[in-house]
Amino acid sequence: MAETLVEVLSNLKEKEALKMVQEMLESGKEPMDILDSSRIAMEEVGKKFEKGEYFIPDLIFSGEILKQVSEIVKPEMEEEAGAEKIGKVIIGTVEGDIHDIGKNIVTFMMDINGFEVIDLGVDVPPEKYVEAIRENNVKVVGLSGLLTLAYDSMKKTVDAIKEAGLDDVKIMIGGSIVNEDVVAYAGADAYGADPMAGASLARKWLGL
Repeated sequence: MAETLVEVLSNLKEKEALKMVQEMLESGKEPMDILDSSRIAMEEVGKKFEKGEYFIPDLIFSGEILKQVSEIVKPEMEEEAGAEKIGKVIIGTVEGDIHDIGKNIVTFMMDINGFEVIDLGVDVPPEKYVEAIRENNVKVVGLSGLLTLAYDSMKKTVDAIKEAGLDDVKIMIGGSIVNEDVVAYAGADAYGADPMAGASLARKWLGL
């Protein structure tokens, strides 16, 4: 039985995955479906890392495969979405967490939906978010995390943003570990259940 895109990606089969993505697009598959499969696959990669089946080099490699998938899919989606920038969003993976896979998918989704994304990278301390918000006059911030240690880092970051007097900034959190309880604990405004939900939240908060 042929492997699915989720299986090929989560097993880090680079050539097979890229070939499959190209064939899926050529056969009329919706780009969003491909991205959704990519997201599920990357969650599987995260689980394998937490179980000790994958290591840091595997995470980095999975991120590189995802970037290539994005490069194949992005032109198709830009044609539909248009290229004009409609607002700024800051995004980063919180302090203590080095996972960038989910963050990169959300960044990609924000980008093709017309946002200018300021990506702070991974292991981002609270003060770096505060500094970036002030420098760029941004009203929407996304905090990403894949490990449970991210709960406290998300809370510290939200607290730092509020203590800096940036009360008009809306904060979303995301990652496979996140739910409404984590939103309440961290003091965030909402969570994006998937990358498209994150983009929708940003549009809503900016009145678009």
